[in-house]
Amino acid sequence: MDKTKFHETKTTASDGTPVRFVYDQEADILEIFFGENESATGVELTDYIILRLNKQTRRAVSLMLLHFSILTERTGYGPRSYPLSKLDEVSEDLRELVLHLVTSMPVSQFVKLSHFQASPMEQIPFTYVESQPAMAMI
Repeated sequence: MDKTKFHETKTTASDGTPVRFVYDQEADILEIFFGENESATGVELTDYIILRLNKQTRRAVSLMLLHFSILTERTGYGPRSYPLSKLDEVSEDLRELVLHLVTSMPVSQFVKLSHFQASPMEQIPFTYVESQPAMAMI
C-alpha cells in the first residue's frame, strides 16, 4: 500500500498569478508552481531551495523547498537564512536572471533576499522562506 501523502492547495499570488502548492509530507518537500507548469531549467539557490525557470520567457515556473518544515522554522533570531552560494556555479547571465526572478513577484512573495556585507566590496546574498498563511495550511 502506497503511504505517500500529497497535499495540494491552490491560491493566487498578490500579483494575480495562479499559484499551486504541492506538498509531499513523507519527503517534506513543497513545490510552489506559478501559473501553468512547463519545461524548465532547475537552478539550485541553496542545498534546499531550487528555482525552476524558463530561460526563453524569463519566467519562474516553480520553487522547490526541500526540508520545508526546517526551512520555515523560526529561531530566536528570526527566520533561518541560507547563503545563495550555489549561484557561484552558474553563468553571470543566469545568475542575473535568477536574482531578478527571486526579487520579483510571484517568487518574492514566498522567499526573501537579503545580504551579508562581508567587506566594503563583497556582498553575500542570503535567502529565507517567508511564512505565509497559505503555506501554513500545508
